[in-house]
Amino acid sequence: MKSLRATNKSERGRWPYLYLAPILIGLSVFTVGPVIVSLFLSLTHYEIGLAPHFVGAANYRDLLSSRLFWQVAGQTFYYAFIYVPVSIAVSLSLALLIEKKTRGLAFFRTVYFLPVVTSTVAAAIIWSWLYNGDVGLLNYLLSLIGITGPQWLRNPHWAMPAIALMSVWKNAGYNMMILLAGLSQIPTDYHEAARLDGASAFRRFRTITLPLISPVLFFVVVVTTIGAFQVFEQTYVMTNGGPGTSTLTLSYYIWQMAFEFFDLGRASALGYLFFLIVLVFTFVQFRARKRWVFQP
Repeated sequence: MKSLRATNKSERGRWPYLYLAPILIGLSVFTVGPVIVSLFLSLTHYEIGLAPHFVGAANYRDLLSSRLFWQVAGQTFYYAFIYVPVSIAVSLSLALLIEKKTRGLAFFRTVYFLPVVTSTVAAAIIWSWLYNGDVGLLNYLLSLIGITGPQWLRNPHWAMPAIALMSVWKNAGYNMMILLAGLSQIPTDYHEAARLDGASAFRRFRTITLPLISPVLFFVVVVTTIGAFQVFEQTYVMTNGGPGTSTLTLSYYIWQMAFEFFDLGRASALGYLFFLIVLVFTFVQFRARKRWVFQP
């Protein structure tokens, strides 16, 4: 009897692994496997059609000594520097606006979230027309108030801010919903007590709202920063990395190295350098969170 009970228990213990098997196999084949293979390729000189041969850290040395790599890395940081704070500020403003009990709340939530579910490629094409220096809507509106708009996507100084602005419009609704969930967890008693004490709206926001949503805000900052470093579709569709290389970002540079220059070894090395940059930046954010994230 004990043997039968032990056998049934052993069989029940195998079922979870059987159900997990498809996921584990898929994870191994499509995620872990490519990561290991790309690490090997990063140590080789490998072009499509040619057999890879081992070159050690030569790909990494060439990239780190390349002026274009540092330019692309700087442009990626520049994009993140514009996009992340503006996106979070817009998302938080929308969340605070929607949090109030107003009529048509569901409608406004849908409108603000709609760009998130819109195809990035479709949105980029529409914004390319808006930014058109000759017949674009944005320059037309500026002309109505006597301002001559620049050639947004053809000007190396304006192209990256223009792409960042489009990305803010595209993704602000996603962070808005996350911050809205954080705002809903703040007890209303805190604000009512502060209001009775004569605290202004800004003081209530600074001393009550901001500290209590700081854990959620920290999550939004980290996720938004990682997403900013991975920008690709916008630059690919709107500027193709131009004018010149002024909007070439790390993600686009990896794609270009692999699928335009067919240098898979150097593209793999670039991918690992990209990973290390994001990892270090995220580590710094986690270390800095103790300075501003409220710990109850």
